[in-house]
Amino acid sequence: MFTTAAMFGVVLSAFGQEKPKDSLEGSQIALDEVLVSAIRVTKESPVTFTNLTKKQIQSRNLGQDIPILMNFLPAVVTTSDAGAGVGYTGIRVRGSDGTRVNVTINGIPYNDSESHGSFWVNMPDFASSTQSLQLQRGVGTSTNGSGAFGASLNILTDAVSNEAYGEINSSVGSFNTLKNNLKFSTGVLNDHIEISGRLSRITSDGYIDRASSELNSYFLQGSYLDDRTLIKALMFGGHQTTYQAWNGIDKVQLADNRTYNTAGEYTDENGVTQFYDNEVDDYKQNHFQLHWNQKLSDSWSTNLALHYTRGEGYFEQYKEDDDFSTYGITPFDKDGETVSATDLIRRRWLENDFYGTTFSVNYRNEGLDVILGGGWNNYSGDHFGEIIWARFSNNKDYKGRYYDDTSTKSDMNIYAKANYKLNRNWSAYGDLQFRNIAYTANGVETGLVDDTFNFFNPKAGITYDLNAQHNFYLSYAVANREPNRNDYKGGNPKPEKLDDFELGWRHISSGVRLNTNLYYMKYKDQLVLTGELNDVGGALRANVGDSYRLGLEVDAMLTLGDKFILRPNVALSDNRNKDFVFQRDGNLQNLGDTHISFSPSVIAGNIFTYMPDAKLQLSLLTKYVGKQYMGNIDAKSSVLDAYSQTDINVQYVIETNSFIKNIVLSGLVNNIFDNLYESNGYFFTYDDDYSVQGTITTVEGAGYYPQAGINFLLGATINF
Repeated sequence: MFTTAAMFGVVLSAFGQEKPKDSLEGSQIALDEVLVSAIRVTKESPVTFTNLTKKQIQSRNLGQDIPILMNFLPAVVTTSDAGAGVGYTGIRVRGSDGTRVNVTINGIPYNDSESHGSFWVNMPDFASSTQSLQLQRGVGTSTNGSGAFGASLNILTDAVSNEAYGEINSSVGSFNTLKNNLKFSTGVLNDHIEISGRLSRITSDGYIDRASSELNSYFLQGSYLDDRTLIKALMFGGHQTTYQAWNGIDKVQLADNRTYNTAGEYTDENGVTQFYDNEVDDYKQNHFQLHWNQKLSDSWSTNLALHYTRGEGYFEQYKEDDDFSTYGITPFDKDGETVSATDLIRRRWLENDFYGTTFSVNYRNEGLDVILGGGWNNYSGDHFGEIIWARFSNNKDYKGRYYDDTSTKSDMNIYAKANYKLNRNWSAYGDLQFRNIAYTANGVETGLVDDTFNFFNPKAGITYDLNAQHNFYLSYAVANREPNRNDYKGGNPKPEKLDDFELGWRHISSGVRLNTNLYYMKYKDQLVLTGELNDVGGALRANVGDSYRLGLEVDAMLTLGDKFILRPNVALSDNRNKDFVFQRDGNLQNLGDTHISFSPSVIAGNIFTYMPDAKLQLSLLTKYVGKQYMGNIDAKSSVLDAYSQTDINVQYVIETNSFIKNIVLSGLVNNIFDNLYESNGYFFTYDDDYSVQGTITTVEGAGYYPQAGINFLLGATINF
């Protein structure tokens, strides 16, 4: 049980292993960081944010995805379909799901243009090529790609290394998890050129039955730099094959067999339950980026980037006794009976291209920092389905594509933002963005779509520096966002609007770093998760009219002597739909103010680190997530129970005096108390019409995604 004492231990976020400086004074931006300087913020901006560096995640980077490595940041909830952090993973921030978290890599949009989701499984082991990331909670600053309604996450890839190096990383763990990667850098050659890269492979059986993952990835970067120029060319990508685990299980299965997986289940001709061995998601994605940063003078600099992403893949399913009409197969007579259904195996394909440019011009002097920028991106996607085997058919007429849809989306934005220092204490911030989106689609689930959106997103704020240790800010930001592809299935969705108010205080002194902020997020026509899933495990959303999120977030880093660091955080919030209307038992009812789905009122975490010497580091990591409703009608059957998990992380460095510089040993034991918990689920309702009695009864149901009990990962890194 989560006691008062335990709560006190997590009341105050984790910044990292280094000890805090005793001043809020800014530091010079490193050369590589100019790639993200247009969309990142510092303490001089009235934006709520947390930074996470390579060093801070190094000891836990043993094969799990980036969302899992971010689990202990403020207001963050993570989940894993396979139950152990490898394969499909997801993240929520302030109760907002991953489709509302705007993700960029070196300033280039990563979210899928149609679904708005970020599929981390397509970039396995990307944390090993990440220099740092910044999570901006709320609307944040203007950025490229879809608008942020919960958070913005921008990732900076590996910095240029002055010295040549080589790394061999291996880790093993529970559920036959195995990770191997190889990294290298040439160092800076002839004072200008550096080439670096990585190859990775991760395999795991998963905690859930058959929820296996086979993940391969690469990263290659070439850089040219001098005093005023930085040019980077990057290629990275991945190929993942994961056995599907998106169905979840019901409450009975949760009690009887919590690792049960219904994916691939069918009954053979003898009535015996079988599981199709290739019920997999198979997808590959390749990214190409070219960045050119030019410093024109001490005050002026420019950024220009070109990018292209190619994705292609399918998921394969065994369908039992499926109707011919779904696939355009003609019924036929066999032995005097009409055959109109069959067992079959299908593949549903997605092939897409995403390309464009981003740019910015920055003017900076002692009192003024101005950025003008924008981007243009274009997406085209082909969605089609194939039957690769059918038990019965008429003249093999299933060989063609049974659906063949296309979609396009263009996204253009321009922005201007400035931070002006009014005097030694006060700074004013302004940010204006115009965004134009044109989307067309002709899918069976979407219908014919031809929509254009024009959004104006203003932001303004003030910052007050009381002294070098205390910093206060107040901001107001507007965000507008277009529906995603799944939203059109429910009819004609409206775009949503958010007014975000943030009030914060930052403090740094000797041994203490503290961030506190209040926020009020007021939504119009918010597209909230209904709790339901589509037939491929995608979460469905619907407009709800007026809603809001009101919260307090506190995170800290406390240095206790020379050997102890405490990094607690807590997020308290109230998340409500106002005057929510729902049709229950055949009658339209106003349920009043209901909880927004998947929005816990308490999220808390803590990392307690002990460093007896420079070689050894031990950390105890704790996470608590309060009760959530998986729907919006406050039904008891939709409750996802509160849960907590505690991990132990150990890192030990063995120094050598040879060709090998050092060997770093790491260990991670997750969920050391072996708690049985579910971090995600779904909720649905349907009307059961009892015509004899002449009444309609609303039936409720729920599903759950169990997470692994106690499990471990052990790793070793050899540095050359």
